Amino acid sequence: MDGRDLVRSVRVVGSRKAAQGLRTVRAAWRRKRIDAAGLPPRGAERARVPGPVQDAEPGPGGGVIRFSRSELRITVAVNGAVFWGWDGAGPEPSYALAGRCPEPDPRAVLEPDTNGGWRVVAERVTVSVSRHGAVEVCTPGGVMLRRDLPPRWWEPVGGGAARWVQRSEVAADARFFGLGGRASGPRLRDGTYRLWNTDPGHAFGSGDDPLYITMPVQLVVADAAAHLVFHDSSWDGTVTLLEGEEGAGSGHDRAGRCELRMEGGPLRCWVMAGTPARVLHTWASLTGAPALPPAWALGHHHARWGFGSEQEVRRIVAGYQEHGLPLDAVHLDIDHYDDHQVFTVDHERFPKLPTLAEELRRDGIRLVSIVDPAVKAEQGNTVYDSGTAVDAFVRDPSGRTVEGVVWPGETVFPDFTDARVRAWWGGLYEERLALGFAGFWHDMNEPTSFSAFGESTLPRSARHALEGRGGDHREAHNVYALCMARAAYEGLRGLAPGERPFLFSRSGWAGMQRYGGTWSGDVATGWPGLRASLSLVLGLGLCGVPYSGPDVGGFDGSPSPELFLRWFQLGAYLPLFRTHASMRAGRREPWEFGSEVLEHARVALLERRRLLPYFMTLAQLARRTGAPYVRPVWWGAPEDRALRDCEDAFLLGDALLVAPVLDPGTDRRAVQLPRGRWYDTATEQAYEGPGQVLVDAPPARIPVLARAGAVLPVRDEDGGTGLEVWAPARGRTGGGLVVPDAGDGWGEPEIERYVARWEGRRVVVRREDENGVREPSRPVRVRGLG
Repeated sequence: MDGRDLVRSVRVVGSRKAAQGLRTVRAAWRRKRIDAAGLPPRGAERARVPGPVQDAEPGPGGGVIRFSRSELRITVAVNGAVFWGWDGAGPEPSYALAGRCPEPDPRAVLEPDTNGGWRVVAERVTVSVSRHGAVEVCTPGGVMLRRDLPPRWWEPVGGGAARWVQRSEVAADARFFGLGGRASGPRLRDGTYRLWNTDPGHAFGSGDDPLYITMPVQLVVADAAAHLVFHDSSWDGTVTLLEGEEGAGSGHDRAGRCELRMEGGPLRCWVMAGTPARVLHTWASLTGAPALPPAWALGHHHARWGFGSEQEVRRIVAGYQEHGLPLDAVHLDIDHYDDHQVFTVDHERFPKLPTLAEELRRDGIRLVSIVDPAVKAEQGNTVYDSGTAVDAFVRDPSGRTVEGVVWPGETVFPDFTDARVRAWWGGLYEERLALGFAGFWHDMNEPTSFSAFGESTLPRSARHALEGRGGDHREAHNVYALCMARAAYEGLRGLAPGERPFLFSRSGWAGMQRYGGTWSGDVATGWPGLRASLSLVLGLGLCGVPYSGPDVGGFDGSPSPELFLRWFQLGAYLPLFRTHASMRAGRREPWEFGSEVLEHARVALLERRRLLPYFMTLAQLARRTGAPYVRPVWWGAPEDRALRDCEDAFLLGDALLVAPVLDPGTDRRAVQLPRGRWYDTATEQAYEGPGQVLVDAPPARIPVLARAGAVLPVRDEDGGTGLEVWAPARGRTGGGLVVPDAGDGWGEPEIERYVARWEGRRVVVRREDENGVREPSRPVRVRGLG
């Protein structure tokens, strides 16, 4: 018995601070016993490296290179992505990939290299393999983007999963981004980052890591090009980063370094290089197009853990209406359940939920339901009984159902890595739809099981189907939420085929954008939490998840009026715009912070409403190209090093640059501008980039600048869509795209392309399509004319 665990148990029981008290102590000891009996002891290990090269066998798009102790398979796909896998690993099966792998590029051929190794030359990269197994990715011009040193494995002598390490080098000027949702980003500084989806168990700040969504996805930006690397293993691991230095030491550059250590799984990866836009497009073609939210999901959402009753929901909605504040959705947390049991309703507090949903929908407001994966382990519970009948729940190595502790008490967990279980779970959403719910947010799906000590999740030895391959929770943990989202998304597609599912999830993994988006989770109330909110959205977008947003105001505590307002103003320009808080936190309704905050919040809400056609266009473009709505300011100019270090502003699409206020007492702030002319959208004052400028940031607004020449769709006073055009610089042209959307359904709207140019002393706008050039049928307003 571990003495430290015993002390923790006594503290929890004695203090009664844990959510489930004694149950969490029992659950912790139970998990520990299961793993002690079910996990193989590590024991003695043998270290192994590839050894010297022996021979090679060309194949489609590349081939296989054999070493004395391993072999390396390299394939260049027609979309430009490069795959390689050691020890015979292929790209499938994979939870990250969407559908079949792209076809090999027939133009890419494996050929001998001059150093005794081999190389594959493709259109966008050249991949060279040394005679001892180092893999180097270079631009067509020969500039090194990434060099993976020969990997090393540690294999248990008695058999079992091998640990491995992959050390890499990147250009000295390179900067690291990605790895999922990281509060300390978006640029990842020197340090170690864990790859294990984790509920921190408290409201988190910028120093907390890991959080709910971790991904072995790095986007590396350097002068020569950007590249994305994805190591396709869902096992626990760490990534240690060290940025390079130019002219370090004796005047020579020091390369940036990355060390990836994984506790198991195949050593295989994908690499794609080019501009950030090209890289994310290729990534989306591999892992799936982002799900398209219905138009209402791009409006304003209000949520709270602790609404408590239909009367409270009606009171909040009436407050929005009385104060003239647009509202598009209300979210119900676990307190609307019967004793916290998923797919139930507390009929005493919500006696007429379908009627409430119908009344709200008539006012343009949708109801969204929380859904947790844990099911109360009690006969008579409909979900538990039906799940037991189809053998849906995770078992331990001895065949017993694994029990944990979550909000309902003793609970069991569906095995979402089993297609049968996903089909069963997806059908359960019929009950939610019948109640009038229009959308769903998945919570506690890391998965979390409360524990007095140790990990707050399932035993690592718990057994999972893994699509018939079989395995344990060490491999299934990080993809658990991804598979839950798949179950819901596919179920909703079958239950309501004419509607686009609205789904977002606290946890997930590479490819989660196929089924919806995510939110920050329980971000701490405070200025650091506000800054972390932006980091999370930017970082997730660079991992291919474009739809996300924070709990506006923070999850815990009571924000000051100034903090709430600045958070609210930031949220108005993020994809998911939702206020939310704990039942123990202060209120989050804008009118609770005084008349000045209320008026400024109304301005932000009305501006969000005005920009809805632009957000819908960004959503459509994200589905087609993989480009996130919210982009770093270096998106179009990654070679600009000053922009690469800018973390306090972002681009919203191509047209707008948003500079939120992230510090207290700020009424004027510096903004780093990309190249070109930019207009302050409030004053129409013009600024020239690149460079830094000071702009006003009064309480009434945060700085938002429009790119000269931008054409963006906006909602006009009649509720239709007009064009807002920002004058291009003299002698230059501008333009923009509009994707009209019916708001729901699966139609493929035509992309409208507009060009803006000077003709004499006026700016004219024309629509260009296959029929030629013509006048736009939409109202046009030109701004920035002086």
